[in-house]
Amino acid sequence: QVQLVESGGGLVQPGGSLRLSCAASGSIFSINSMGWYRQAPGKERELVAVITNGISTNYADSVKGRFTISRDNARNMVYLRMNSLKPEDTAVYYCNAAPIPIAGLWGQGTQVTVSS
Repeated sequence: QVQLVESGGGLVQPGGSLRLSCAASGSIFSINSMGWYRQAPGKERELVAVITNGISTNYADSVKGRFTISRDNARNMVYLRMNSLKPEDTAVYYCNAAPIPIAGLWGQGTQVTVSS
C-alpha cells in the first residue's frame, strides 16, 4: 500500500516562493495522474494542479502562471513549485491521484501560510 508524505510548507510573505514535496513510499508510476490539492479553513478541498505520466499538466485558474507541478517517477516524488504567493493561497496542501483522489492515499498535508 503506497503512502504519501507531504513536506515543504511554511510561513512566507506575499510574493514569496515555496517548493512542496510529496514522497511516496512505493511506486507511483502506475498512477497515471497525480495532483496537488489544497484546503483552506472553512472551504472544501480543491484540486490546483495535475500532472500525468506523459508529463502534461493542468492548473486551476487561480494558480495558473504561478505554480508548477512536476514528478520524478524514479524517485517516487511529486513537487509543486509556488511563486508569487498570495494570502489566498494559505491552506493545507496535499498530494493524491487526480482528478479522482484515492481515499486511502491522503497524507497529513503540509501547511502553507502566506502573510506579512
